[in-house]
Amino acid sequence: MKSILKPLLMIAAMALGMTAAATLPARALVELNVNKGNVEPLPIAITDFQGGDALGAEISGIVSADLKRSGLFAPIDKSAFIEKISNPDATPRFEDWKVINAQALVTGSVSKEADGRVRAQYRLWDTFAGQQMSGEQFFANDANTRRVAHIIADAIYERLTGEKGYFDTRVVFIDESGAKNARKKRLAIMDQDGANVRYLSNGKSIVLTPRFSPNRQEITYMSYESGQPKVYLLQIETGQRELVGDFPGMTFAPRFSPDGQKVIMSLLRDDGNSNIFAMDLRSRSTTRLTNSAAIDTSPSYSPDGSKVVFTSDRGGRAQIYVMGADGSGQTRISFGDGVYSTPVWSPRGDLIAFTKQTAGEFQIGVMRIDGSGERILSTGFQQEGPTWAPNGRVLMFFRDSAGGPKLVSVDLTGRNEQSIPTANFASDPAWSPLLE
Repeated sequence: MKSILKPLLMIAAMALGMTAAATLPARALVELNVNKGNVEPLPIAITDFQGGDALGAEISGIVSADLKRSGLFAPIDKSAFIEKISNPDATPRFEDWKVINAQALVTGSVSKEADGRVRAQYRLWDTFAGQQMSGEQFFANDANTRRVAHIIADAIYERLTGEKGYFDTRVVFIDESGAKNARKKRLAIMDQDGANVRYLSNGKSIVLTPRFSPNRQEITYMSYESGQPKVYLLQIETGQRELVGDFPGMTFAPRFSPDGQKVIMSLLRDDGNSNIFAMDLRSRSTTRLTNSAAIDTSPSYSPDGSKVVFTSDRGGRAQIYVMGADGSGQTRISFGDGVYSTPVWSPRGDLIAFTKQTAGEFQIGVMRIDGSGERILSTGFQQEGPTWAPNGRVLMFFRDSAGGPKLVSVDLTGRNEQSIPTANFASDPAWSPLLE
């Protein structure tokens, strides 16, 4: 049995046996080439999971929505289906699915176990090769059926693209409500598709700039509970909170190092200059990394922890710089027109996302880590704050809309922009790692 036990969520998985036909080689049916600028979505048929009454349709609907939202898949309308699946374990009539150009087919079932758990299973078929590609079954309690759907979508995404999925993740953000001149700002968390919103603060104090740990379900954020900016470390599942420190000169909450043992931040000290410091979370000792007369801010670690990207106006206007994690070798890498801010290193290590302001517009873009290959993915009025999905293929940011900010995602082609539904206005998103 292959176990992917989720300690806090009680989800387990087991691979399903393949059909008599040999399984397909481990290849990708969708070729992800972000440099092409366009990827033709793969037609895929996702049938309602059998059993479980409405639950089966709900799970298959979430799987379908996840895959569609990625921009890489085009779920086929169920009204076009010729074969009506009654036994998801039986080999489908592949000719019926080839007629409607379903290049991949998903079947599945849902049932209740004697101990009260939900059992959900799926099978993924290559209709043109006439073979099963993968299959698993999952056990979960009723509260986690949405997670099961996201995990199934991740498995299908990975099998068909060769890339890790990102659907079984969460996003922490600032929920904003009330009049514009008296906004109530609460720390909130939700699934990556906008479901299961939960508030982590009561709105009595202003909270800003939450940041996820890259390897744990914990965040840092800045709070003005006493009128002065304080940075807190919050364990999401337990609600345990601890004070990291008082930072009167801070404008953004710190970001974690890849191992979660340090945070890096920009602090305004008595000399009037904003410089970058790293703090060891165990000893609370800080190390100064830059020492310039300019404004150095918005630092972000590379995924291996060896480098830091940041912005500085030492050249006259804010541009992007890279340095070693010890502050050595500070090198400018952006030379475009406009002002650059909020650089964030991709979890893949290959790109840096940024906000750029030029000619009265705000742009979300990416560049290679040496500054070459700059590409603008989205342009709009007052949009900023990109955060990466854990697979490094999608960005989320916030954009001012009518009356306030809303969350938006865009993939690396720039062609698949999606609005993220939230009940109120929303800003400062931070994407979690894959749940465990």
